[in-house]
Amino acid sequence: MKITDFAAFKKAGRRISMITAYDYSMARIAASSSVDCVLVGDSAAMVMHGHESTIAATPELMAAHTAAVARGAKTKFIVADMPFLSLRSGLPAAMSCAGELLRAGADAVKLEGVDGHEAVIKALVHADIPVVGHVGLTPQSICRLGSYRVQGRGAAQAKKILAQAVRLQKLGCFAIVAECVPSALARRMSALLSIPVIGIGSGPHTDGQVLVLHDVLGLYPDFSPKFAKRYCDGAGLFARALSAFDGDVKRGRFPAREHECA
Repeated sequence: MKITDFAAFKKAGRRISMITAYDYSMARIAASSSVDCVLVGDSAAMVMHGHESTIAATPELMAAHTAAVARGAKTKFIVADMPFLSLRSGLPAAMSCAGELLRAGADAVKLEGVDGHEAVIKALVHADIPVVGHVGLTPQSICRLGSYRVQGRGAAQAKKILAQAVRLQKLGCFAIVAECVPSALARRMSALLSIPVIGIGSGPHTDGQVLVLHDVLGLYPDFSPKFAKRYCDGAGLFARALSAFDGDVKRGRFPAREHECA
């Protein structure tokens, strides 16, 4: 997939699939699938490092994960998240972070919100750095929001989110992620904008969908967001495989002759 495909797919009514990946091994699996593009999300801080929010992600952490994913998913379009405060630390810091992510292998960066970020977004776009916007629930704002809840339920808040999406398009974003907004609002957004709206927890009427790979594969059986669909019992599958290995070792069935190196 190329950046020009986003607009072409929107025009053709062809939906876009996006999945997160954070490491080389999972990126290779994503690369072997028909999924359109890969998001190196700042959710890596939670999924891969056990933090309670994405705030723990740093530019260095995001660059390391992006480089690993880029090595494993060379045929996929890769979007990398700009981490917490990277947009608020001044234009030089923001440009440096975005540049580091692209040098690590990203094809585009994604940033949360628009209020106060206009100058940074303009500078990124003018520097030929492709930008994906993000409206609705913005996890980097968890300290202000207090919880991960649906945004845009009231008329005033819905109007504000819609206006933010329009501003992001005018600033030059080539796509937008709409997270946890009501389905009707996501539908209005998709119809209003000429760029693709990729939803997560925002209903079926967007131009595409993004999910966390670990949710899709069922790798965390004790945590399953309402908006995610589990396509396999990955945790159970892996646990059974490890138990089979354990049994073979303890019963002397592994290694067998065919596993000997000499």
